[in-house]
Amino acid sequence: MPRQHVQRRQQLAERLRERDIGAALVTAGVNVRYLSGFTGSAGVLVVWADGSAEIATDSRYALQVAVECPDVAVQVTRGATVALAARIADHRVDVAGYEDRHLAVAGWRELVGVGHLIEWRPLESVVDGLRRVKDPGELELLREACAATDAALGEVLPRLRAGVTERQVARWLDDGLRDRSEGPGFATIVAAGTNGAIPHHQPTDRPLAAGDLVTMDFGARVGGYHADMTRTVAIGHSTGWQREIYDVVRDAQAKGVAALTPGAAASDVDAVARTVIDEAGFGDRFGHGLGHGVGLQIHEAPFLGATSADKVDASVPVTVEPGIYLPDQGGVRIEDTVVVHVDRVECLTTTTRDLLVVG
Repeated sequence: MPRQHVQRRQQLAERLRERDIGAALVTAGVNVRYLSGFTGSAGVLVVWADGSAEIATDSRYALQVAVECPDVAVQVTRGATVALAARIADHRVDVAGYEDRHLAVAGWRELVGVGHLIEWRPLESVVDGLRRVKDPGELELLREACAATDAALGEVLPRLRAGVTERQVARWLDDGLRDRSEGPGFATIVAAGTNGAIPHHQPTDRPLAAGDLVTMDFGARVGGYHADMTRTVAIGHSTGWQREIYDVVRDAQAKGVAALTPGAAASDVDAVARTVIDEAGFGDRFGHGLGHGVGLQIHEAPFLGATSADKVDASVPVTVEPGIYLPDQGGVRIEDTVVVHVDRVECLTTTTRDLLVVG
């Protein structure tokens, strides 16, 4: 069993003891994986206040869970949540925690039905908070995912030309990610021409045309960890307005990255980049937040945005992705996955941020 899973459970147990909670019922799959190493899609974990743990899953994963979690007691059952709630009751735990941010109402009713003598307290973001700061092994997996992402784009760039479709480009990117990693970490975005004004445009059969800006947002997944990168290129040639908004976004992105320091308020980092776009006269065309944390989820804390209450910490990977979106014209977004260190910011995605004219 990887030592880091034991350490993570001990960290959670310490927080449980601080709150006088005897056990935590972990139902979010991403948190079950983080604390135990179990990668199946159906698992529930209980972590006791002494750091020991038990996991329940169904028969599809009986062999897998034994390999991935050799030092965790296992129950094979179709009613994982009920089974572990009963275990908590059997242990005569007075106060138990549950993942209120993840557990459905139906799951909550099951808990109350089985452990009606238990005081169930919401864990809020206790487990999610443990995942924010990445250990060296996690950061290395992110580096591998980002390297695969850069390599996939490098393979696709020479193939971009007028006539190929958004869907074809997305397929090429996805194939490149699969060749180098577990595959795409999220649905790949390819937005050409006027579609570039839609931040989360879904690829269509629209062909690329000379003079289009094309935005590509995609990322590999390695060991469950997600890369996230966006680049915008021009097909054949670029025009004045395209270069203007590209330069503004590139400047905003660079300043946003430079503002990432341990302890910085996420809203302040957002403001640094947003001010560049505001002062260029495009403030109303940048509607989303500056970025977000990445890890076992493609979107996780901290969130960089105008109303965010989050802080930036060392060893926390985030994206920085300002954009300008002009209806009926097109858009530009530049995004990198970066890691904040005590004395520097490390960009894990490295493809040039200069405007490339291809095809």
